[in-house]
Amino acid sequence: MNIKTGCDREVFATYPYRSACPSSVWAQLISEAEQEVFLAGYTNYFVWLEQPALLQTLRRKAEAGCRVRFLLGDPESETTRQRELVEDVALTVSTRIRITLEHLAKLADVEGVEARFSSAADGPNHVSLSVFRFDAEALVTPHLARVVGHDSPMMHFRRTGEGGMFDRFAEHAEELWERGTPAR
Repeated sequence: MNIKTGCDREVFATYPYRSACPSSVWAQLISEAEQEVFLAGYTNYFVWLEQPALLQTLRRKAEAGCRVRFLLGDPESETTRQRELVEDVALTVSTRIRITLEHLAKLADVEGVEARFSSAADGPNHVSLSVFRFDAEALVTPHLARVVGHDSPMMHFRRTGEGGMFDRFAEHAEELWERGTPAR
């Protein structure tokens, strides 16, 4: 029997692939978040595909006082161009970002929905690590060198106290957010 102690208690689940995490986990985290939904993936494209009525859900959450934030890579940046060369797939990184921006444009009138691009200097840090935060829970994907996001591993954290794994990843995303520029 393995008993978790210390910061490893925050590790709730791990997945060998982001795509192995059931969409019901994402749906539950989004629906149960009351204060914050912070999607800091480089494109966030897949969330729109996997979560039915996400636009309406995010609108309702924001209207109820939940802060909804998207941190995206800049579709025109050198980091994006380099990642497109690495991935070498038909649905390019810049296209996936633009699809997210298209969805976010439909929320432009909603107070509490914000979107930023990571800074040019932070692009390499952002493209290599996605942090999706829902109040005191987070899904984190460290991106492997030559694979698209859905083929990279993912960890599910639940915050248990200060200075743990959850806080480390949440602080990383906040730092990128603070240096980012408005996306719309």
